[in-house]
Amino acid sequence: MTTARTWLDTTLRTLCVGLFALLVGLVAWQVFTRLVLGAPSAWSEEAARFTFVWVSLIGIAIAVGEKADVVMDFLVEKLPLRLQRVADILAYLATLAFVLYVMVFGGLQQSMMAWGQTNPLLPLSQGQLYLALPISGALLTVYLLIHLAGTFTSRYVGHVGDPDEDLEAAAL
Repeated sequence: MTTARTWLDTTLRTLCVGLFALLVGLVAWQVFTRLVLGAPSAWSEEAARFTFVWVSLIGIAIAVGEKADVVMDFLVEKLPLRLQRVADILAYLATLAFVLYVMVFGGLQQSMMAWGQTNPLLPLSQGQLYLALPISGALLTVYLLIHLAGTFTSRYVGHVGDPDEDLEAAAL
Protein backbone atom coordinates (compact mmCIF):
# COMPACT_ATOMS: atom_id res chain seq x y z
CA MET A 1 0.00 0.00 0.00
CA THR A 2 2.77 2.45 0.84
CA THR A 3 4.50 1.78 -2.49
CA ALA A 4 1.32 2.61 -4.40
CA ARG A 5 0.79 5.70 -2.25
CA THR A 6 4.38 6.86 -2.83
CA TRP A 7 4.01 6.30 -6.57
CA LEU A 8 0.71 8.25 -6.63
CA ASP A 9 2.18 11.12 -4.59
CA THR A 10 5.27 11.34 -6.81
CA THR A 11 3.26 11.10 -10.03
CA LEU A 12 0.83 13.83 -8.96
CA ARG A 13 3.60 16.16 -7.81
CA THR A 14 5.47 15.65 -11.08
CA LEU A 15 2.29 16.23 -13.08
CA CYS A 16 1.48 19.35 -11.09
CA VAL A 17 4.99 20.77 -11.58
CA GLY A 18 4.81 20.01 -15.30
CA LEU A 19 1.39 21.63 -15.65
CA PHE A 20 2.55 24.66 -13.70
CA ALA A 21 5.59 25.02 -16.00
CA LEU A 22 3.22 24.76 -18.97
CA LEU A 23 1.01 27.42 -17.40
CA VAL A 24 3.96 29.78 -16.97
CA GLY A 25 4.99 29.17 -20.59
CA LEU A 26 1.46 29.80 -21.87
CA VAL A 27 1.12 33.04 -19.91
CA ALA A 28 4.58 34.19 -21.03
CA TRP A 29 3.63 33.46 -24.65
CA GLN A 30 0.37 35.37 -24.17
CA VAL A 31 2.23 38.40 -22.78
CA PHE A 32 4.83 38.21 -25.56
CA THR A 33 2.25 38.07 -28.34
CA ARG A 34 0.18 40.84 -26.78
CA LEU A 35 2.96 43.30 -25.93
CA VAL A 36 5.71 42.53 -28.45
CA LEU A 37 3.84 41.28 -31.49
CA GLY A 38 0.73 43.39 -30.91
CA ALA A 39 -1.52 40.44 -31.78
CA PRO A 40 -2.61 38.49 -28.68
CA SER A 41 -2.80 34.75 -28.99
CA ALA A 42 -6.37 33.66 -28.22
CA TRP A 43 -5.62 29.95 -27.96
CA SER A 44 -2.92 30.43 -25.32
CA GLU A 45 -5.31 32.34 -23.06
CA GLU A 46 -7.87 29.54 -23.27
CA ALA A 47 -5.19 26.87 -22.75
CA ALA A 48 -3.81 28.77 -19.75
CA ARG A 49 -7.27 28.97 -18.19
CA PHE A 50 -7.85 25.22 -18.44
CA THR A 51 -4.26 24.45 -17.34
CA PHE A 52 -4.84 26.61 -14.26
CA VAL A 53 -7.99 24.64 -13.44
CA TRP A 54 -6.16 21.32 -13.79
CA VAL A 55 -3.20 22.51 -11.68
CA SER A 56 -5.54 23.80 -8.99
CA LEU A 57 -7.65 20.65 -8.76
CA ILE A 58 -4.66 18.30 -8.78
CA GLY A 59 -2.97 20.56 -6.22
CA ILE A 60 -6.00 20.22 -3.97
CA ALA A 61 -5.71 16.43 -4.18
CA ILE A 62 -2.02 16.65 -3.28
CA ALA A 63 -2.78 18.91 -0.31
CA VAL A 64 -5.47 16.55 0.97
CA GLY A 65 -3.12 13.61 0.52
CA GLU A 66 -0.49 15.34 2.66
CA LYS A 67 -3.11 16.55 5.14
CA ALA A 68 -1.97 20.07 4.30
CA ASP A 69 -5.46 21.31 3.56
CA VAL A 70 -7.12 23.98 5.66
CA VAL A 71 -8.24 22.50 8.95
CA MET A 72 -9.57 24.35 11.94
CA ASP A 73 -8.94 21.74 14.57
CA PHE A 74 -8.42 23.88 17.65
CA LEU A 75 -11.64 22.47 19.15
CA VAL A 76 -10.98 18.90 18.05
CA GLU A 77 -7.51 19.03 19.67
CA LYS A 78 -9.17 19.54 23.05
CA LEU A 79 -11.29 16.38 22.75
CA PRO A 80 -10.19 12.99 24.07
CA LEU A 81 -8.58 10.72 21.49
CA ARG A 82 -11.74 8.61 21.09
CA LEU A 83 -13.86 11.65 20.22
CA GLN A 84 -11.14 13.00 17.94
CA ARG A 85 -11.38 9.75 16.02
CA VAL A 86 -15.17 10.14 15.75
CA ALA A 87 -14.78 13.76 14.60
CA ASP A 88 -12.25 12.71 11.94
CA ILE A 89 -14.47 9.89 10.71
CA LEU A 90 -17.44 12.26 10.41
CA ALA A 91 -15.34 14.90 8.66
CA TYR A 92 -13.89 12.38 6.19
CA LEU A 93 -17.31 10.87 5.46
CA ALA A 94 -18.92 14.30 4.90
CA THR A 95 -16.08 15.37 2.62
CA LEU A 96 -16.20 12.04 0.80
CA ALA A 97 -19.96 12.41 0.23
CA PHE A 98 -19.44 15.90 -1.23
CA VAL A 99 -16.54 14.79 -3.43
CA LEU A 100 -18.37 11.75 -4.76
CA TYR A 101 -21.64 13.54 -5.44
CA VAL A 102 -20.44 16.92 -6.70
CA MET A 103 -17.03 16.27 -8.18
CA VAL A 104 -17.18 12.69 -9.43
CA PHE A 105 -20.87 12.20 -10.24
CA GLY A 106 -21.62 15.84 -11.17
CA GLY A 107 -18.30 16.24 -12.97
CA LEU A 108 -18.92 13.12 -15.05
CA GLN A 109 -22.40 14.33 -15.96
CA GLN A 110 -21.07 17.76 -16.95
CA SER A 111 -18.28 16.22 -18.96
CA MET A 112 -20.64 13.85 -20.77
CA MET A 113 -23.07 16.67 -21.59
CA ALA A 114 -20.25 18.78 -23.03
CA TRP A 115 -18.36 15.95 -24.75
CA GLY A 116 -19.70 16.85 -28.20
CA GLN A 117 -19.12 20.59 -27.84
CA THR A 118 -16.07 21.61 -29.77
CA ASN A 119 -13.74 24.21 -28.36
CA PRO A 120 -13.23 26.90 -31.00
CA LEU A 121 -9.65 27.60 -29.89
CA LEU A 122 -8.27 24.25 -28.75
CA PRO A 123 -8.19 20.81 -30.42
CA LEU A 124 -10.16 19.29 -27.53
CA SER A 125 -13.85 19.09 -26.77
CA GLN A 126 -15.26 20.94 -23.78
CA GLY A 127 -16.09 17.57 -22.23
CA GLN A 128 -12.46 16.50 -22.37
CA LEU A 129 -11.42 19.73 -20.69
CA TYR A 130 -14.08 19.27 -17.99
CA LEU A 131 -12.63 15.87 -17.05
CA ALA A 132 -10.49 17.71 -14.50
CA LEU A 133 -13.40 17.67 -12.06
CA PRO A 134 -14.17 13.92 -11.94
CA ILE A 135 -10.48 12.98 -12.16
CA SER A 136 -9.53 15.20 -9.24
CA GLY A 137 -12.62 13.94 -7.41
CA ALA A 138 -11.40 10.36 -7.89
CA LEU A 139 -7.95 11.34 -6.58
CA LEU A 140 -9.51 13.06 -3.59
CA THR A 141 -11.62 9.94 -2.97
CA VAL A 142 -8.49 7.76 -2.89
CA TYR A 143 -6.76 10.05 -0.39
CA LEU A 144 -9.88 10.45 1.77
CA LEU A 145 -10.32 6.66 1.91
CA ILE A 146 -6.66 6.28 2.93
CA HIS A 147 -7.12 8.83 5.71
CA LEU A 148 -10.42 7.28 6.76
CA ALA A 149 -8.80 3.85 6.98
CA GLY A 150 -6.00 5.40 9.03
CA THR A 151 -8.47 6.49 11.69
CA PHE A 152 -9.28 2.83 12.39
CA THR A 153 -5.67 1.74 12.93
CA SER A 154 -3.77 1.56 16.20
CA ARG A 155 -1.31 4.14 14.80
CA TYR A 156 -3.98 6.87 14.95
CA VAL A 157 -2.62 9.67 17.18
CA GLY A 158 -5.38 12.21 16.78
CA HIS A 159 -4.85 15.95 16.50
CA VAL A 160 -1.71 17.12 18.19
CA GLY A 161 -1.26 20.87 18.42
CA ASP A 162 1.90 22.41 17.01
CA PRO A 163 3.89 23.73 19.99
CA ASP A 164 5.79 26.13 17.72
CA GLU A 165 2.62 27.72 16.37
CA ASP A 166 2.42 31.41 17.18
CA LEU A 167 -1.25 31.96 17.99
CA GLU A 168 -0.83 35.74 18.25
CA ALA A 169 0.70 35.93 14.77
CA ALA A 170 -2.06 33.70 13.39
CA ALA A 171 -4.70 36.05 14.81
CA LEU A 172 -3.34 39.07 12.91
